[in-house]
Amino acid sequence: MRGISVGGVYTSLAVPELGLLFDAGAPLRSLAAIDTILLSHGHADHVGALPALLGIRGLASKSRPPRVVMPAEIEPDLTAALAALSRLQRFPLEIEPIGMRPGDELALRGDLRIRAVRTFHPVPSLAYLVVRRVAKLRPEFQGMTGPQIGALRRGGADVTAYEDRLELAYATDTLISALDQAPELYQAGTLIVECTFLDERKSLAAARAGCHIHLDEVIERAEQFANRHVVMMHFSQLYRPDEVPGILDARLPPELRRRVVPFIPGGAHWPG
Repeated sequence: MRGISVGGVYTSLAVPELGLLFDAGAPLRSLAAIDTILLSHGHADHVGALPALLGIRGLASKSRPPRVVMPAEIEPDLTAALAALSRLQRFPLEIEPIGMRPGDELALRGDLRIRAVRTFHPVPSLAYLVVRRVAKLRPEFQGMTGPQIGALRRGGADVTAYEDRLELAYATDTLISALDQAPELYQAGTLIVECTFLDERKSLAAARAGCHIHLDEVIERAEQFANRHVVMMHFSQLYRPDEVPGILDARLPPELRRRVVPFIPGGAHWPG
């Protein structure tokens, strides 16, 4: 992961090997060439830098508009806003808009697809699951030699089974009930999840009123996180970046803490 995220200010997170940019709250030049952008919702700290990213792509002679995936409800307003900005700039800010609803899927490439998941925020919003289709030898043929399997294939036998592997999940600006209602998020190999508030400086009730996750709620569900890695981000400005790891050390159960990566300024992922 590369990018930047501060709650209420900006969030833009990229997974370069998948060719995906999650949200467009900051116009990071190093991320502008990514051709698929997944928007969680329409708030300015998550979508406000999209015009600047499109302008950077123009300077770099990226002629093909990026695919911009978003909640279906915001597609008309976003495309209208870009049309207005195009007139102001006298330059076309073009995208390939793709509106999605919970449960919809979008093919990325042969073995990868995106699945939209419902989240809970004051405006239309989505989480995203990256699902990889993995081919495996059927159990009844395991233990056979390569030549034996080849002979079966030539004879018309179907020796391959397929399974879905939940590679990555991205959930931000939501009540934690989004995870409870879509437990597959707890099963993804890597879960990127907001945790805006961490301690008594913001009450649980206040966090829920703003439709954000509090660390108290994560602790209550610690045993449900089966993810190999949990990347926590979108921390509030109430917390200095250098104090976030210590709060997590003190409050999270050790088994979960070992798998949690705080996405904070100063890490190798953060733009210099």
